[in-house]
Amino acid sequence: MEALLLGAGLLLGAYVLVYYNLVKAPPCGGIGNLRGRTAVVTGANSGIGKMTALELARRGARVVLACRSRERGEAAAFDLRQESGNNEVIFMALDLASLASVRAFATAFLSSEPRLDILIHNAGISSCGRTREAFNLLLRVNHIGPFLLTHLLLPHLKACAPSRVVVVASAAHRRGRLDFKRLDRPVVGWQQELRAYADSKLANVLFARELATQLEGTGVTCYAAHPGPVNSELFLRHVPGWLRPLLRPLAWLVLRAPRGGAQTPLYCALQEGLEPLSGRYFANCHVEEVPPAARDDQAAHQLWEASKRLAGLGPSEDAEPDEDPQPEDSGAPSSLSSPNPKEPTVFESYPNPQSSPDLSKMTRQIQAKVEPETQLS
Repeated sequence: MEALLLGAGLLLGAYVLVYYNLVKAPPCGGIGNLRGRTAVVTGANSGIGKMTALELARRGARVVLACRSRERGEAAAFDLRQESGNNEVIFMALDLASLASVRAFATAFLSSEPRLDILIHNAGISSCGRTREAFNLLLRVNHIGPFLLTHLLLPHLKACAPSRVVVVASAAHRRGRLDFKRLDRPVVGWQQELRAYADSKLANVLFARELATQLEGTGVTCYAAHPGPVNSELFLRHVPGWLRPLLRPLAWLVLRAPRGGAQTPLYCALQEGLEPLSGRYFANCHVEEVPPAARDDQAAHQLWEASKRLAGLGPSEDAEPDEDPQPEDSGAPSSLSSPNPKEPTVFESYPNPQSSPDLSKMTRQIQAKVEPETQLS
């Protein structure tokens, strides 16, 4: 009996050490008042994205939930308005598997929102599921879609500088190896999916690095953020149904809750003084070194050029305007790093979902005018 108790005590002690050293996430600090600022969070209807959006809303930001599912996106926006007490949380439709949807979202957003201060690319997939496309679906959703969206929203980001772009990456990037001759080849089978996922996460890290180079001097900074091991829908989404009851207790014990997973992306979005570290990779709320493949500037630039081609960006779209348009004066603080921001005039709030403008309808109308792409099922 004593040996059994001793063994149980040792196991419990080992678990506590592992939990507090490897699982538990450090809390995010950063700017406390985001009134007058606008943030876009993709995939914010659940998991890490929803917790990220909740924290931004609690700090007073106007938050746009960019999600594929209208039903789940609008339900999440309602939940976040209730929980945060901030009525400026809205849903807009975005399917990152469809370049037409990305363009429609950007057009609707730029025409309806006067500013953009924080863009967080949280949405992603780890498997193709039953979907079969003529392209690399994992790369499209995890990298090409966010690449195009960033490019299309740059006018607002530059006009609202200092502003930030956060790409939610993963430690899986360490297993990635980009083959530019096969970059967009369709993925078949679970082994190819594992490789394609790691490759897409490497693309995230290289994208943040090259974006920092491309935007140097504009006041727009960017960061790759690893949320850590998180117990989210992404973890169980493609696990066979019979296996989920067995994995859920284990996931609860050894993986972070989505709120913990949101801390590093929030740190990159809100922490003051990170500008000199633009383009770097963060984990557990601090900068972390990456393997040689993830800091290869030549590969990062080659990926940038390949991504422009895969995203369908033409020469005219690639050219940057000589002067950036100025956002409407909402009274927002002039700097993300300002320690004592002035109290701004906030955007018009919407007491309930019915009183907000139907931006999703606008998105559908615009998307109907664009050549349709294959939709993610």
